[in-house]
Amino acid sequence: MNERTKTLWLLHLAVFLAGWTGIFGRWISLDGLPLVWERIIVSLATLALFMALTGRLRRFSWGSIGRIAACGVLLAIHWVAFYASIKASNVSVGVACIATSCFFTTLFDPLLNRKRFSLRDVLISFIAIAGILLIFSLDIRFRLGIALGLLSAAAYSIFALLNIRVAARTGADSATMLLYELAGGVLFLSLCIPLYKAIDPGAVIAPRGHDLPALLVLGSVFTVIPFLLQIHALRKLSAFTVNVAYNLEPVYSILFAALLFGETREVGLSFWIGIALIVLSVFLQTRIAGKE
Repeated sequence: MNERTKTLWLLHLAVFLAGWTGIFGRWISLDGLPLVWERIIVSLATLALFMALTGRLRRFSWGSIGRIAACGVLLAIHWVAFYASIKASNVSVGVACIATSCFFTTLFDPLLNRKRFSLRDVLISFIAIAGILLIFSLDIRFRLGIALGLLSAAAYSIFALLNIRVAARTGADSATMLLYELAGGVLFLSLCIPLYKAIDPGAVIAPRGHDLPALLVLGSVFTVIPFLLQIHALRKLSAFTVNVAYNLEPVYSILFAALLFGETREVGLSFWIGIALIVLSVFLQTRIAGKE
């Protein structure tokens, strides 16, 4: 197995684990911002402990730390919008919108990196988007949830593109990148919490009941591991390839939500055709990436 193929397999393991994050958004009672704030705190503590025990903690210049932390702000915005989308609609709507990240990448990549638009990437993106439209049969009942989901996808696509540039410029390894990104994210959200409380004085910040164990598992197993694998993949593969692979995240999440919460009470032919189109887009890009 060559290095590229191994990286693709690790990427798809990350996507499978990421497929559970939307389920945790349904289980945990906190709203999007405090949920993500506490998730990042758990993730940061877990990763910092792991790196300290393994002697992998590294220091960089303040300029490099600032660049990496700025990527973490985008990551935090992506997560907050994602969980807010789930709270405003349901798991299926929130995760399906994430698949549009490949479409946003086809738009932002040429603009940020001064590249030509790729007709191949655009066509593959539209296959995934067609799948999303079929899954929901053009249902617009969840307008707010869809809008927040699209914001989440756009933030993630910019994060992925900038992450590649910052990693190359700073020379930071995957774990160090994630550590400082989480630190940037938690600092940004810590500054947002007082404003959040001022806008909604009755908002709940502290976890209650089953929220704490769920946050611990989400922040460790289902955050640190997939994101380390994802950042590793971004070093070996294009941002578009990684985003297309993440089109499988809504497939996993929708099936998990259907099984656990019964969200897809009426699964018709259009649903399965939509799932097939999303899988097709992933298959096409994975094959192309494997030959590049």
